[in-house]
Amino acid sequence: MSMVEAKVPTIGESVTEVTLSKWLKPNGAYVTLDEPICEFESDKATLEFPAEASGILTHVAEEGQDLEIGALVARIDTSAVKPEAAAPAPAPKAETPAPAAPPAAAPASPVAATYASGHPSPAASKILKENDIAPAAVAGTGRDGRITKEDALKAAEQKPTAPSPAPAPPAAPAPVAHQAFSRGEERKKMSRMRRTIATRLVRAKNETAMLTTFNEVDLTEVMALRAKYNERFEKKYGIKLGFMSLFAKACAKVLMEMPDVNARIEGDEVVYHDYVDISIAISTPNGLVVPPVHNVESLSFADIELKIKELSGKARNGTLSLEEMQGGTFTITNGGVFGSLMSTPILNEPQSAILGMHAIKERPMAVNGQVVIRPMMYLALSYDHRVIDGSTSVTFLVKVKELLEDPGALLLGL
Repeated sequence: MSMVEAKVPTIGESVTEVTLSKWLKPNGAYVTLDEPICEFESDKATLEFPAEASGILTHVAEEGQDLEIGALVARIDTSAVKPEAAAPAPAPKAETPAPAAPPAAAPASPVAATYASGHPSPAASKILKENDIAPAAVAGTGRDGRITKEDALKAAEQKPTAPSPAPAPPAAPAPVAHQAFSRGEERKKMSRMRRTIATRLVRAKNETAMLTTFNEVDLTEVMALRAKYNERFEKKYGIKLGFMSLFAKACAKVLMEMPDVNARIEGDEVVYHDYVDISIAISTPNGLVVPPVHNVESLSFADIELKIKELSGKARNGTLSLEEMQGGTFTITNGGVFGSLMSTPILNEPQSAILGMHAIKERPMAVNGQVVIRPMMYLALSYDHRVIDGSTSVTFLVKVKELLEDPGALLLGL
């Protein structure tokens, strides 16, 4: 008997442990070389683990188990012969019932088997879950009937046809009355991403001298700029001119002028950067991710918008690579899209500062001795007081505010 041990591979420099989220092949099944046998969930992504040889698979680890890099996952008996005889077996069975009535039932089972034979890929699984589509209802075109991301997207696009019969049963409200006084509980293990987020946030709270300073910005001129040029901008670049590129560009300009806010602590040293990589906080079904946009100081507004759109799409589809998740010298998070009026964002370690954007609200403001209605936004800058002094943080926020209130100066680099 010749055994091959399948162990957790090295995934990335920062990944030391993964969770075996799902077995794709049952215990005792015959697997072929490079065939996906299970899925690993790391801190930032879900990855398929292929078989390292052909043979009979024996599970060693269990679903939901945390495994260190190099830990044993399964064993594959390479001396086992592929059960070729199993394939011809169904053919004779199909011939025997031919004379009788059973043939009508026979086609039904193959269809069900075809649809259920393949598991969805990680990206496809997320898309199906978001669109409330059962994997059994999707025909997989991948290897061994596996449901690919394209299959899931196609099913999601075709979904509108299915909801039409659904509204018919209005009898559903009845159970709501029975659940009015329900006191049930459910325990569910935190996903690895959620556990990582929790650990990092607590560490940022406990290991940094975090403080937050606030200011407010009048977005009258920014909104006028967008209203005037948005149509031409979109026609030329194929994307709308959003608030994020304006905020990112304003922050990048001030960060280049004030390197302390763009620095980080590493041991007994402060590391300064001559570039600005801004991490953009993106909310996904599995948690918050902060992929960086590199060299914002050198990018155009269109380049920034296109990159943010690309990263947002990948984040929500679960296709961000580990490389795309790493780095960043400063973070921007926008709680305003969820209606937040004011908050104190937590640092994204090892960065030393994070800017929080919030909802735009029309408020009465005193301008040149008169009360006028202006679109106002509260800004919050959380910073590590070990690196950034209070005066530095306030000056940074005031400079960002001034650039946003006079976007002409931002565009001219003044």
